Amino acid sequence: MDQMRQQAVHVGTRIISDHVSRLDLSSRPFRLETDGGTTWIADSVILSTGAQARWLGIPSEEVYRGFGVSACATCDGFFYRGKQVVVVGGGNTAVEEALFLTNFAAKVTLVHRRDKLRAERILQDRLFANPKVEVIWNAEVLEIEGATEPNRVTGVRLRDALTGAEQTVPADGFFVAIGHAPATSLIEGQVKLKPNGYVWTHPDSTATSVAGVFAAGDVADDVYRQAVTAAGRGCMAALEAERFIALEETPLAAQ
Repeated sequence: MDQMRQQAVHVGTRIISDHVSRLDLSSRPFRLETDGGTTWIADSVILSTGAQARWLGIPSEEVYRGFGVSACATCDGFFYRGKQVVVVGGGNTAVEEALFLTNFAAKVTLVHRRDKLRAERILQDRLFANPKVEVIWNAEVLEIEGATEPNRVTGVRLRDALTGAEQTVPADGFFVAIGHAPATSLIEGQVKLKPNGYVWTHPDSTATSVAGVFAAGDVADDVYRQAVTAAGRGCMAALEAERFIALEETPLAAQ
């Protein structure tokens, strides 16, 4: 990250540490207001506010986050080669994460609070056919159990939603796969969003529904959500924004 920052500064990028509290995309030039009291105007804006994983909200989840608790199997799955992991969720993301983890883990337990999955049938078929996978139905996660010095996960305590019975599933890793929430509060009602809340962009482009506004990274990517793909889309957005401004006879923000 430091190297990327240095490269950006080297080519003339001005980096400002502040929080944008309001963004007006209703007309050009666009206006950005910050918590620091500064108002910026721009001929083009690149949205790269990202997306955050949805968490269960239990205290132990925070205690062991980064020490066995993760929301990204692609990022952390290789740490669990030959080990046991638990995945919580019931949609496409949860099933895809569970299947991915079978490439490393000795056993993958998928925990779902209902009696059927929401994932696509083809994914379910692959899941049920995998000998490394066990599914626990109608179960609620009560606590992530672990040890200290060093912090590590040792198991996941569950409660049966029908009987109330509790059990602890041994685990070295715990993956939360209940979806992501794109950070779009600044732009709601101003640009077109997909049905799932991510920013819509034109096919093969980072251009949004508002001319001069582009989107890159996880705020628009509901499929890959990886740093390398975000960086690639960021480059695309920068090139498209540059071309957009170059076509302007007189940039409005300069007037």
